[in-house]
Parts: sequence; C-alpha cells; structure tokens
Amino acid sequence: MSYGVFQQYYSDNWTLEGDRSSTGFIGTTANGVMYLSMPFLFALFTRRWAHRRQAAALCGTVIACASFFLSSYSTSIGHLVATQGITSALGCALIYSPITLSLGEWYSASNRALAYGIVLSCKNVVGTSCPFLLRALIDTYGFRTALRAWTGIVGGMSIIAICMIPTHPSKLLAHETRARKIPWDFLRHRSIYFYSTAIIFQSSGYGIPQTYLSTYARDILLLSQTSGTLMLALFNAPGIIASSLFGWLSDYKRIALSAQVVSAIPPLACAVATFLFWGLTTVQGGIGLLVVFSVTFGFFAGGYSATWGGMLKQLEREAAERNEAIDPGMLYGLLNGVRGIGYAGGGFAGVGLLDAGMVTASTRFGYGTSYGSIILFTGITSLLGGWVVLWRWDLRRGVLLVSELARIVNRLHF
Repeated sequence: MSYGVFQQYYSDNWTLEGDRSSTGFIGTTANGVMYLSMPFLFALFTRRWAHRRQAAALCGTVIACASFFLSSYSTSIGHLVATQGITSALGCALIYSPITLSLGEWYSASNRALAYGIVLSCKNVVGTSCPFLLRALIDTYGFRTALRAWTGIVGGMSIIAICMIPTHPSKLLAHETRARKIPWDFLRHRSIYFYSTAIIFQSSGYGIPQTYLSTYARDILLLSQTSGTLMLALFNAPGIIASSLFGWLSDYKRIALSAQVVSAIPPLACAVATFLFWGLTTVQGGIGLLVVFSVTFGFFAGGYSATWGGMLKQLEREAAERNEAIDPGMLYGLLNGVRGIGYAGGGFAGVGLLDAGMVTASTRFGYGTSYGSIILFTGITSLLGGWVVLWRWDLRRGVLLVSELARIVNRLHF
C-alpha cells in the first residue's frame, strides 16, 4: 500500500546495480505473489490444517520480517525483487490467509461482506498513515535503516494481533476426522469465469496509481516529495470508508442491487476518474485534478474487494439451487489468486508502458506525457473490470459494446 514512497526514493537516489526502471514492478509483484499464493494456502488451511492457522501466521511473520531486514542490505535490483517483491509477500500471505479464513467462518450466516469490508478498510488505514511514516524514516535515516525499523514494526504488531485471532471451534477438530475433498463443482458454471475476468482487469489497473502517483507528481507536476507522499495517502484514505460501504451494500437486502451491479460500480467509476481526471491533468498547475483523481479512484478501487462477499453469496445460492457443495473459504482464496494474476500482469505492463511514453502529440495533458500509455492502460483495464454487467445481456450485444468502446478509445486525440 505504501511502496510508492520507496519507488520515488529509488528513482531519485539510485545507487544499486541494475536497471532502476525495474523497481516499478516490485510493489505490484509483491501484491501479485501474495494473491497468487492464496488459493493454495486457503486450500491448505480450510480443512485438514485449520488447527495450524495461528502457527502458520506466526511463521509468516518471521518470513516477512526476515525479508524486510535482508532487503535493507540489498546491493542490486535482483536483491530488492527477491526480498521486497517475493519472499516478504509469501510471509504476508501466510499471515493473511489463515486469519481471513477464520473471519469468513465466524460470519458465515450474515453480514459476511460487511465483516470483510471492515477488515479490508484497515489496509487503507495503513496505506494512509504509513507513507508519511516511511517518508520521515527514509529522509532522516535512509532507506536501509527505514527497512530495519519497518521490520520491528511488522514483527511487533503482527505477533500481538495474531495471538488475538480465534479459529472457529468447528474447524479445530477437523484434523481429527477424515477430511472431505474440496468441492470443485463451481468450475462448471460460467459465473465464476465472469467474476474472475472482471477481477483480473480491475486489479491490473489498480496497482498502477499506487506505484506511480508519487513519481508522476514529482516528474510531471514538479511537486515536492511531501506532495507526492500526500497523493499516495489521499489515494488510500477513501478506501477506509469505501470498503465498509461496499461490504454493507453487498449485504443490504432492502436495496435491490445484484452482485453483478455492485461489483461493476467500482471499476467503471475508476475508469471515468482515470480518463477525465488523471488523463486531463494539465502539466502546469494540475495538482487540483490529480487530487480529485487520487480521492475518486482510491475510493472506488479501495472498496472493490469488499464486493466479493456479494459474489460469494451469489455463488452459494447457485450451488444450493443445483444441490452442489461449495467451500466459501476456498472460493475466496481463488478470487484472491485471480487478483494476483492481474496485479503481476499490470506491474510488468506498467514498466513497458512507461518506456512507450505519450499516446498523443499534445503535451498539455497527462496523455501527452511519458505516463500517457500508463494512464490509458489504467482506464481501459478499469473499464473492462466492469465486464460483469454484460452478464445481463446476450453475448452478441456485449461483443458489439466492447468493439465500439475500442473504436472510441482508438480515436481519442487532444
């Protein structure tokens, strides 16, 4: 959530071996690795090893702390990718997966989406406060000491929190009986593929602003490092409210909105914010529009994960109608894995698109800067993240709409 601070520092103070532009995908790689590992971890801890969840989370804390500590001794881009981008992510996934499984089991009957939303809002609390903390540590002591201090913060707070998380009683005795096989019947139905496609597109664009907002503010708008850090905080802050709001909206029965509609609202709103606010940010004096973009995009993108509770409820209803078994915990892990594909893909695409540069001849707006291709990529992937709304239409109309959107984007000029 706060990697953009390190990204800005690496760009300004590059002393390591390797291509400094490669630092652009460290943050998205970390997110991608963490989410890609979740389907396997959720499958591991959902039944037979449920009683090992707390021990696994503590092991994850050790791995994450060791990775951040070793990262402070990095001498090349390869070291940073390995420690900050891969092993720390695996440790964080070992913390997140067993805790999230327990949460879903305690709220299996009602208000599960809201519970997910409240917990997910906590990551935005961290994403709002930690950029300033990390910026102060880096400016005062350098990035190596900052990473060592972060190691202590992660270790201390994680151990205390993990010891407070209870595993549901129904799972504590699961290892003493013969474990049932995980049901995979949901893979035969198209709903999981519609939602997975939407999540891949949405997450491909979501990680881009987190990584590049700070450097965009500095390189294009010529703002100070403090202003770049502020942009990152403004990006994360609205998600504190949005996660709970969209979780509540997914659970609220008095508003007749389907899971498709609720999950389509965030990515479509993000697409509008990207095209109108970030893309039309003027090179001179464009901080106002960039602030509006950070807040708007951060609000809707930050609340997207909370809509997954509604997706799970719909998939559970479909399974009940077909008299099929379904494991919500495993399904939630699979959705996280799909998101990892989008994160990783978006990170690698961002590095290449930054080299591609502008998309128009005009240098007045954001599209005409070196970040133009990245802006367009973020907007298009967010737009496609609303793909689930096409579920209500026939496929032919959906294909025609996508073709028309592609034609309009292709004709954009300023």
